[in-house]
Amino acid sequence: MTANGIVQIAVFFLIILALAKPLGTFMARLFEGKRTFLHPLLRPFETLTYKLIGINEAQEQRWTQYTASLIAFSIFSFLFVYGLQRLQGVLPLNPQGFNAGNVSPDLAFNTAVSFVTNTNWQSYSGESTLSYLVQMAALTVQNFASAAAGIAVAIALTRGFARQQAKTVGNFWVDLTRATVYILLPLSLLCALVLCSQGVVQNLHPYTTAQTLEGAKQVIAQGPVASQEAIKMLGTNGGGFFNANSAHPFENPTPFTNLLQMVMIFAIPAALAYTFGCMVGDRRQGWTIFTAFSVMFLAGALACYWAEQKGNPNFSKLGVETRVTAGQSGGNMEGKETRFGIAASALFTTVTTDASCGAVNNAHDSLTPLGGLVPLFNMQTGEVIFGGVGAGLYGILLYAILAVFIAGLMVGRTPEYVGKKIEGKEVKMAMLAMIATAFSILVLAAMSSVISFPSPTKDAKGQAVAHSYWNPPGAATANLNNSGAHGFTENLYAYTSGTANNGSAFAGLNANTPWYNLTLGLAMLMGRFFFLIPLLAAAGSLAAKKKVAETLGTLPTHGPLFVGLLVGTVLLVGALTFFPALALGPIVEHYLMLGGKLFAFAVFPIWS
Repeated sequence: MTANGIVQIAVFFLIILALAKPLGTFMARLFEGKRTFLHPLLRPFETLTYKLIGINEAQEQRWTQYTASLIAFSIFSFLFVYGLQRLQGVLPLNPQGFNAGNVSPDLAFNTAVSFVTNTNWQSYSGESTLSYLVQMAALTVQNFASAAAGIAVAIALTRGFARQQAKTVGNFWVDLTRATVYILLPLSLLCALVLCSQGVVQNLHPYTTAQTLEGAKQVIAQGPVASQEAIKMLGTNGGGFFNANSAHPFENPTPFTNLLQMVMIFAIPAALAYTFGCMVGDRRQGWTIFTAFSVMFLAGALACYWAEQKGNPNFSKLGVETRVTAGQSGGNMEGKETRFGIAASALFTTVTTDASCGAVNNAHDSLTPLGGLVPLFNMQTGEVIFGGVGAGLYGILLYAILAVFIAGLMVGRTPEYVGKKIEGKEVKMAMLAMIATAFSILVLAAMSSVISFPSPTKDAKGQAVAHSYWNPPGAATANLNNSGAHGFTENLYAYTSGTANNGSAFAGLNANTPWYNLTLGLAMLMGRFFFLIPLLAAAGSLAAKKKVAETLGTLPTHGPLFVGLLVGTVLLVGALTFFPALALGPIVEHYLMLGGKLFAFAVFPIWS
């Protein structure tokens, strides 16, 4: 690692630290129903929204009603996005002439599920598949809606801890509206203007055909990119307008935009930790969660940077210079943009997989084995290292419930967290959420690693009969570009990304097939709703409880001891659940790269 690279990571972290308190305080006031500095300007739009959809903002909902509203909103959103894709050929703002033939039914299903669940996994190339109208009215709108829904759930769970003997946890429609009108829209508008100033395109022009110096024709895709890019990052969505995503110069043209986009990804999740502290009446609780986030983030960022800067030792044996010199960056530059370099690429990789964003500025498939292990494990923790907007907070609170439960078992005392007794129902709901996501990742990845489809039959003349749409010849693994440990990692990464609602791809996988479109869509649904519904049930249970006074036997949940316990719980649960799968993928690949240094790797994996 270089001093310059470490400084880049440090500067980024200090910016996030500086933003956490003011933005967190603003959101706490907003969701507590207090006046903010934006109310004179935006309050009319908020009240107009309530009138249009027939909502009484003073009427709150039980957790069951809150959950029903969330599900109803998601179903409507899914149907809307699916319909726009299938009808894009007869709708306006389509200068490229894309039609339903560009989007098969299974691909439309996968994409609709992906954007509704805040996953933004893309089995297609955006610039060659979707019209401008679909990119804006379907995908960009869902970037706002799914992000706002995540924030709403996090606030509902926070109210569960903050309130006592209450039957309600807020109003989903009010929380959704406030998150959109006061947080996502103003920030997106500001960031989109900054991105435009740096060279991110924003227009509705047809694609430009240019002639290269060699005389060949090149089609230059463009469109309404900056508006989608802003909410893509702020909402931790990640769906790129272009197939190259944030490695494309029209999406991420300069080192400054690269830094800005990473800040946009972490800003709201980091601030929500402080919001939690404000709303439960103890800001130390918010800083404790922020510290736990930070410890895990910095460990992952430094590990990924170290692995990528060290590179592949086999290149050194071939006489290739892999050290940093005045003339070259050294390390592993494969799949990375030279305008970003190794440090900014490794940092972006860590940030985007910490925060369930899915945007990428380099090819994760080209990372070293240990470099690729970091983003994979980041997602397998349940996206609780800052996490997505809302998702990171409610995910880490799930682990906080487990952490105090484990501590209670060790001392033989009923666990408490921020004044609420954690009893059987809350622990069961937390475990249900974890088991469901682990099941989705491991079972679906295992099935895709071994499943085979029937080969095409032959007719009387011995000629092969065309295979059906649902049963292509060969195995599901035939869609992988690699075999062995790396191919398994590509497959495992896809289902991890889908279940974690991240959306980033390891690449090396042709996922636009009926099998992958449908099973990845299922993984996204399980990762979103099998996680959210148990947590909302826990929120309702917690809100109905009395707060208990602290005693000498109460475990403090706002100091270094609890930070260690919380981080340890996250890492322990993740390691126990996924270590066997990781051992078959990036860990064994690292061992093979070292040429069989089994003992050294087993004892000292980082230094071997």
